[in-house]
Amino acid sequence: MPPTRTDLSAFAAALAERLPGAWTSEYHRHPTYQDQFPTVERLWDAGHVDYIVSQYVLGHYAVLNGPDGEQLYVTDRPLYRHQFVVAPLEPDGFKTHQISPVREPNGIAVPNDPVRAAAAVTRRVLPRYRAALDAVRHNAFSQPEPPHRQPAPEVAQTLTLVWYPDGVVGAPYDSVPEEARMTLFGCNFQYRPNEFAFVLPASYSSKERALLVQLAAQRLTLQGIGVNFRRAAPLPPPTAASAPASKMLPMVSSSPKSTSRR
Repeated sequence: MPPTRTDLSAFAAALAERLPGAWTSEYHRHPTYQDQFPTVERLWDAGHVDYIVSQYVLGHYAVLNGPDGEQLYVTDRPLYRHQFVVAPLEPDGFKTHQISPVREPNGIAVPNDPVRAAAAVTRRVLPRYRAALDAVRHNAFSQPEPPHRQPAPEVAQTLTLVWYPDGVVGAPYDSVPEEARMTLFGCNFQYRPNEFAFVLPASYSSKERALLVQLAAQRLTLQGIGVNFRRAAPLPPPTAASAPASKMLPMVSSSPKSTSRR
């Protein structure tokens, strides 16, 4: 953790006095790392200021409050004793979908001279910041609510394509709607009478098969036919053939029958 400098409060107050319009300064200390989160999460920067607050534990910061809700974040620039960083904060009262499309106005590093720092902020930061704020306000006016995704419309017919264990993709003939059959033929599916099914042969590579299945799904949904995908039940394991029962043969003695003499 870099040592906390003692001149940030005075610098921020002097900087606020020299910015155009009515600006005030608020100085804050945060004894723990987590205390800085509520402010830095509003940082409107995708450059080195964002990098600094994400990589260093900063013990303090200042917020400059300007006209029309403008706010600037000011803190030390670690490893540079004679510099600070100044960056805009996202405006309060707006929704994420109104802010996120707007490009970050980003902050800059400034010298510890308030006069030169105010000139740099006025020239380089405030024009970008105000343009970004105008864009957010325009988004809030044109789109007050987020654009929620709509559910898919109901369909009268559905086709379920099945992945079979041998790599074939297909569907039993009776389950294929009549309107879908020519579409399947156009996507290289074949009708196999001996299997009574439309199939996409396993001779295609996995990439080709995926592209053809995707094409078929797109064309079928454009026709208003719903498409489901299922995996076929695995084949049962082969059963061991039972050995035929051996017939019991009568035992024949090899010794000759003894004959008794009378």
